[in-house]
Amino acid sequence: MPHLTGEFECKLDAKGRMMIPGGLKKQLPEAVGETLMINRGLEKNLAIYTKSEWDKRLDELSKLNEYDRQNLRFIRYFTGGATPLVPDAAGRVLLPKSLLDFAGISNDVVLVCVLNKIEVWSKTAHTEMINNEPDNFAELAELVMGSKAGRNNE
Repeated sequence: MPHLTGEFECKLDAKGRMMIPGGLKKQLPEAVGETLMINRGLEKNLAIYTKSEWDKRLDELSKLNEYDRQNLRFIRYFTGGATPLVPDAAGRVLLPKSLLDFAGISNDVVLVCVLNKIEVWSKTAHTEMINNEPDNFAELAELVMGSKAGRNNE
């Protein structure tokens, strides 16, 4: 799957359904007709994967030792609540109420493309996250990506 890009603001209807924005649909051509999977994100958000990307995550998890309590806790937390999202005839997907409650999402949402997944944030939480951007993003970039410099010399 190619990397996804962009941020999209959406609204949920009264039943918790969301229309997948056209700009995002264009980036998911292989997902047309494919089930999407949603579950809890690593923060107070949700994460949407194509079924093929979700299966890759499960393959990674299946290599962990389930008898290690930390591994089991992580597997349980990461997979718990995972739900298939099947677009209806109008192109809407129904977001599970339990997951919406977890992420504090009620009406306004922001979809944030992060490599090969889509994060679903409440508009309020997304604004707060953006406002908490590090004062010096260049320092964070150096810390995270600094050792990646000079890759062309390999």
